[in-house]
This record gives sequence, C-alpha cells and structure tokens, in this order.
Amino acid sequence: MTHSIEALAEVASSYDVIVLDQWGVLHDGNRAYEGTIESLTTLASEGHRLAVLSNSGKSSRENLNRIIQMGFPPELFETVMTSGEALWQDINRGKVSHRDFFPIERRLGDALYWAKGLNITINTQFSFAQAILLMGLPDGSILSDWQSILHDALQKKLTVYCSNPDMASPRGEETVISPGVLSYYYQDQGGKVVNYGKPYHPIFLSMQNALDVKPNRLLMVGDSLDHDIKGAHDAGWDSLFVIGGLNKKYFADGDHQLVLSTMAKEQNLPMPTYMIQAIK
Repeated sequence: MTHSIEALAEVASSYDVIVLDQWGVLHDGNRAYEGTIESLTTLASEGHRLAVLSNSGKSSRENLNRIIQMGFPPELFETVMTSGEALWQDINRGKVSHRDFFPIERRLGDALYWAKGLNITINTQFSFAQAILLMGLPDGSILSDWQSILHDALQKKLTVYCSNPDMASPRGEETVISPGVLSYYYQDQGGKVVNYGKPYHPIFLSMQNALDVKPNRLLMVGDSLDHDIKGAHDAGWDSLFVIGGLNKKYFADGDHQLVLSTMAKEQNLPMPTYMIQAIK
C-alpha cells in the first residue's frame, strides 16, 4: 500500500539522495510551485542531498539555468541530468551513427543550440535528413500537425531519436502534449524510435552512478506513473508520487488512495512507495 505523507521531511532521512522530476514537481513550466524552494532549501541545509532527473530535450546546463531563473539556488542540486544530455553524450561518444538530423523543437534554434560541440548537422531541409531529432513541440501542438512529416519519415525509414518521451507537460494551469506523443505514434506505425529518458533504465543507472549511491538508497519524486514511478520501480528505487502535478485533476475529488490504485491498475503500472500533494 502506498503511504500518504504531508511533507518530504517525513521520509528524507531514509535515503541518501532525493532525486526530483522537474515539470509538475519543482515548477509548472512558468514558475516554481509555492513553498517548494523554501522546503528544498531547508532539506539541503539539514544535509540532505538533492538531484534533478528530467525528461527534457535540452542539456543539463540549460535546465539548471531554467531552474535558477525560477528562483532555486544554483547550489541546491548536486546533479542535474536530462534525457537531452544523455543523447548528446551518446552522440559525442560515437554511439549514434547518424550525422544529419531534421529537428522537431519547441522553439526555432533550440536544436542548433543543443548540438553545439557535436560533429553533426541540424538540417531543416527534410530531404537531406538521415534521422529525426525530436526534442520538443511548440505549445499548442496536436498530433495531426506532425503526421505528414512522420508519414514522410516512415517512407524514408528514418530513425527518430526522441530526447523527451513524456506524453504531456504542465504549462501553468494548462497541459500541453510533449514529444512522446509523436514518438509512440511513429513507433506504432512501424517506425524505428530510440527514446532517451524516463522510464528507460539507462538514465536511472547513469544518475545512480553519478551519485555513487545504491538503488535502495534513492528516492525518485515525480508526477508521472508511467515515467517517474515505473522507471524508479524498475531501477530498484523507492518513489514518491506528487498528486498535485500532471494528474491533479484526477485527484480533485474522491479518495486519493483509490484514485491512485485505479490509475495504476488500468495502466498496468507499479504503485509508488509514497504519495504527497506537493513538495513541502
């Protein structure tokens, strides 16, 4: 049974490092959640180690800068790791053979900025692409906006490298679709997809090695059952599910324990170790 807690401090001492998701846990895409900065700053001052593990197509450095701009102290998190960073590192190490990428990005220029230091080409002329870099979507996107490009990619048998497999992300009070919607659609249509990030085991192992901590001493804090909680479960980590994040509308009424267990059963997903309304 998932234990309901009121504050992260109730369980913090049971773990060597607390690893936090970004969107839906630290902030809503626009600003930090009320009380989160203060709560985490207090935990850090008491000696608790904190880290961030985010499904973001951008680099770890860019995400740290985003977090700092929202008011989080720069020294608060020991490590910030993103799925975009993991893909960058694999390309840099020669683990990815493709060199010409057609970008799908949230803002024009995101892919070029991300690719600095890599011996690759970001090519907006689709006909020259060897593969697709799927790192973000403009807010307001819907799947049908991209089906024509994905259909052409299928015809060319292009591999899609998705550096953010999330299906949705909060933007203030709104929820927008994320690149995972496209990557899973492409895969369902028979296309080849290489997903980086949660819930896939490599990024959890990379974080674990970076922190030099055994899996049973790590707590993953997230608001996605299919990415944060499943990934942590498969990696042998404990997990804390934030019900006030991406799925908050489902927890507006009714018994939280029942809602959570129903969601997990319907999606055939593991239950988290704990649940909490918000980080405080």
